[in-house]
Amino acid sequence: QVQLVESGGGLVQAGGSLRLSCAASARTFSMYSVGWFRQAPGKEREYVAAVNWSGGSTYYVDSVKGRFTISRDNAKNTVYLQMTGLAPEDTAVYTCAAVCCYSPVSERSRFDFASWGRGTQVTVSS
Repeated sequence: QVQLVESGGGLVQAGGSLRLSCAASARTFSMYSVGWFRQAPGKEREYVAAVNWSGGSTYYVDSVKGRFTISRDNAKNTVYLQMTGLAPEDTAVYTCAAVCCYSPVSERSRFDFASWGRGTQVTVSS
């Protein structure tokens, strides 16, 4: 399994931006598809975005389309989630997750992720 560490969370005002990073340990990181999930207090975990192993395919939940961008740099073993136009309802713990071996990404792939980070808190004030 790959080890994942998130960073970049923090407190931001509504309308602001943050960039989250998910750093991975595996030398074979380029084989892994990576997703971002979030969970707000009292709510179920939500599958937010994902990128496939090459960066050529992405998935976004409707509520973040046009505001969030997922990307990856395989040379740095890192996946990014650029978040713009943040709103208080985006407040949550954001966690990245990975699945090996050239898995496709789609709305259905939310069940495929096997390796998880510990998460980073994002708080958006109104």
